[in-house]
Amino acid sequence: MPVVTLIEDDARIRDALRAGLVDKGYAVRSVSKGLDALSAVADEPGDVVVLDLGLPDIDGRQLLRMLRAVSDIPVIVATARDDESEIVQTLDAGADDYVVKPFSTAQLDARIRALLRRLKAGQGATATVVGDLTIDPRLRTATFEGRSLELSRKEFDLLHYLAARADTVVTKREILAEVWRLPFGGSDRTVDVHLSWLRRKLGESASNPRYLRVIRGVGAQIVDPR
Repeated sequence: MPVVTLIEDDARIRDALRAGLVDKGYAVRSVSKGLDALSAVADEPGDVVVLDLGLPDIDGRQLLRMLRAVSDIPVIVATARDDESEIVQTLDAGADDYVVKPFSTAQLDARIRALLRRLKAGQGATATVVGDLTIDPRLRTATFEGRSLELSRKEFDLLHYLAARADTVVTKREILAEVWRLPFGGSDRTVDVHLSWLRRKLGESASNPRYLRVIRGVGAQIVDPR
């Protein structure tokens, strides 16, 4: 039985979601304060966290960063904030998915199940190797030319997504849908910035690309230069 940690300060919403998720077959522990949730996850992570951003004791995004420091548990952010830039910032801060209030228990259940399926698939995946680049999705590690790459969560997800499709040009729309979970589009600027960060960490430049090639106005690809 999957264990869900529900972090929600509104007692009415918290009780309704808890009852609905229990009916769907989850074990649910619910807390109203961020720091209490952090302590609970540190002691016993469970399987997934549902995080409301508007908490009484700490900003939700700050709590998300703190959770990421102690656990790699999947996090779904539940928020009333539907501004695209805020959603992207939240995903960049370490969230795996988001759902905008108001939402139904059925919608949240579907997102939890999808997230757990992706996690299970990742655990069974083997390392991806492209030339001197090796990416292990199980350990979430990446090495390049014998050295470890220090990547943010989204940098790792983007690099792995491209490397798993080596030699294929992946469009920015596809990247936004699959890496940022923005199926209806988003800002190309977000993708461009992360590609730039990856290029720098690979020791490359726009004028001299080797592994990471960006096709202006289209997308990007990882290639084996050998």
